[in-house]
Amino acid sequence: MTHTLGHWVSGTDWDGASERTAPVYNPARGTVTKQVRLASAADVDAAVAATAAAWPVWRDASIAKRTSVLFAFRELLNARKQELAEILTSEHGKVLSDALGEIARGLEVVDFACGVGQLLKGTYSENVSTDVDVYTLRQPVGVVGVISPFNFPAMVPLWFLPIALAAGNAVVLKPSEKDPSASIWLARLFAEAGLPEGVLTVVNGDKEAVDALLVHPDVRSISFVGSTPIAQYIYATAASAGKRVQALGGAKNHMLVLPDADLDLAADAAVNAGFGSAGERCMAVSVVLAVDAVADALVAKITERMSTLRTGDGTRGCDMGPLITREHRDKVAGYLDQAASDGATVVVDGRGIDVDGEADGFWLGPSLIDRVPLDSAVYRDEIFGPVLSIVRVSGYEEAVDIINASPYGNGTAIFTNDGGAARRFQREVQVGMVGVNVPIPVPVAYHSFGGWKASLFGDAKAYGPYGVSFFTQEKAITSRWLDPSHGGLNLGFPQNA
Repeated sequence: MTHTLGHWVSGTDWDGASERTAPVYNPARGTVTKQVRLASAADVDAAVAATAAAWPVWRDASIAKRTSVLFAFRELLNARKQELAEILTSEHGKVLSDALGEIARGLEVVDFACGVGQLLKGTYSENVSTDVDVYTLRQPVGVVGVISPFNFPAMVPLWFLPIALAAGNAVVLKPSEKDPSASIWLARLFAEAGLPEGVLTVVNGDKEAVDALLVHPDVRSISFVGSTPIAQYIYATAASAGKRVQALGGAKNHMLVLPDADLDLAADAAVNAGFGSAGERCMAVSVVLAVDAVADALVAKITERMSTLRTGDGTRGCDMGPLITREHRDKVAGYLDQAASDGATVVVDGRGIDVDGEADGFWLGPSLIDRVPLDSAVYRDEIFGPVLSIVRVSGYEEAVDIINASPYGNGTAIFTNDGGAARRFQREVQVGMVGVNVPIPVPVAYHSFGGWKASLFGDAKAYGPYGVSFFTQEKAITSRWLDPSHGGLNLGFPQNA
């Protein structure tokens, strides 16, 4: 009999009232390893109520107390990251080295949150009017909701939890039901670090749980990462319920390779950024814009490197693991047939490859498609898998026009040795995160993460200064301490003097 994973409420495991469950797979084996409980709206109500009841104690805790918990959590996570990485590999399928890299990026945000006191300072203006001072405070929002995706079960929660908690909020986290164990593990670790019971809640579930969070009157904000259609829905629903929202959506990230680029560096970057984590990341490079003069040579170098990649079980030292589900694998594989029917050239077909893993795993090897038309679904759609497209362009201007015409604006990169071209690119391209000879330009934790256009909906980017602003609200206080001898009535409108 498989284990059933429940929720984490008031500092302990909790089953809730709903009896609905969903299977959790090991994608490298194609087998069900556990069931996860799916919360009902009533379960969400109970979980939020428990979180709201716990919040005042944490809200009133000193910044020193809050950051001491974050410091303790950081040390515990760093010491036990291998344990968490193995959980990620077992449920998501990404290779262990990639899982450890995900945790390392999450730890950067924890580091940032440990110093959050510097960003929680208010301002003070003395004597703005006679004997009148004005000052501002940054205070926590309250109970905040976080809805995280399947592709980064540890890193994305760690984009939000440390900053929200350091700022004095209580959090309800709804992870993906496809790989939920990492969130429960993180909640246990926060409890071990000294976080008071109930301040961090984990509710597992599907759309019913999400919808309940979006409209719950005691949930003050929503943070979300996922596809663009769902991000739009999250933003519209939560904002209409009066909540502040940060909803990070999908992407179609382009990498422009100019004729003067180091083609070996560019080929390495295209393979690393296209096939890492099996392409299941919103900052993956999915389109290489190759200038005609170097396109043949670049395709040859990418193809050569792809032949060295080993696809298989993430615990066996492979380069790339499986996709998250059989259905998603089949959907991604279908784009290879679509490419051929649209007149593109399938240079490397990842279907039916030899893998270092169980036959029933959700496998699709790295795939390369050349001469992809811009009207093909292969180009238009966010495939979210190990499929790299080559679009050939005449030069810089055509490439930038293509990037700027995309509805997405998450990440992009240019590979060149021309400083003038790079500077022009970073100014002209309509994308939120830009790499210059860097294929995956994810900002460090003390900057902020987020795209433009259909890649971001809402009030703020993730983590960094935007994250602190999102999880706090400013209060302005105007004060005057009167001289006892002063008094009298004045019904006129207050005047500055």
